[in-house]
Amino acid sequence: MIWSILYRGPLSGCNYSCTYCPFAKKKDSKKVLEMDSQQLHKFVNWVSIQSDKTINILFTPWGEGLIRKHYQDAIIQLSQMPNVGKVSIQTNLSCKLKWLESSNKEKVALWTTYHPTQTTLTQFLNKCQQLDILKIKYSVGVVGFREALPEIEMMRQKLSKSTYLWINALKKNPDYYSTDDIRRMSVVDPHIHYNLQNHESKGFYCRAGHTTFSVNGDGDVSRCHFIKEIIGNIYDVDFEQRLFPKLCINDTCGCHIGYVHLEKLNIEKDFGDGILERIATNF
Repeated sequence: MIWSILYRGPLSGCNYSCTYCPFAKKKDSKKVLEMDSQQLHKFVNWVSIQSDKTINILFTPWGEGLIRKHYQDAIIQLSQMPNVGKVSIQTNLSCKLKWLESSNKEKVALWTTYHPTQTTLTQFLNKCQQLDILKIKYSVGVVGFREALPEIEMMRQKLSKSTYLWINALKKNPDYYSTDDIRRMSVVDPHIHYNLQNHESKGFYCRAGHTTFSVNGDGDVSRCHFIKEIIGNIYDVDFEQRLFPKLCINDTCGCHIGYVHLEKLNIEKDFGDGILERIATNF
């Protein structure tokens, strides 16, 4: 059995303050950080004893995890476990990267995002070059504001050709992008068509709640981040009985960490085993 787990603990503080991000406006207290560390440690120990599973993990914290040593340590430990296939995290890449030298680099992959109001393109590209030297797999993402398109195109020119650059499309206004905007974005990100729409999902089979699921700091399990109903807890002895094939109950799904698990989209054909860290296999 192969499980893909999206883990999100109580951490919500971020060292960035992007105006477009509703989650990066908090500073975690010492108490919250201690609780987050303890819960993460318990989760890592739980993963270590699931010897009959291959487990792939994506950390999706509301805040920035890699500026916290307990996330760095967790990724190092998980990457060295024989039953872990992959460990990844969403990050703004602002942390120092030397700690990655202690990880099993074959199993670590980073979902990185460039935030142009918080750092410079030169600084971010320097971090990417460090990852290249360390031989760490990673993808790079940017929010697709129209005014950012020239810089996004410049980033594509300067990034390693082997690095996938994806664009998070803005979908609230269906007329936000012109035909030429979409053409330009498609040159940068050949798979942006997945993210330009909210996919019809209600009544369709999804791996969420079966072979992939979301876990919070307490160990409570929901199908995915977008269906909040708790279906079990990983620390309960009968937990696995709650996992079985399910139909989606939401009308649509518009976020990569959700719709990639819709079976009808067959996204594996373009992302292979890089779905969690958003690394396409052909671009």
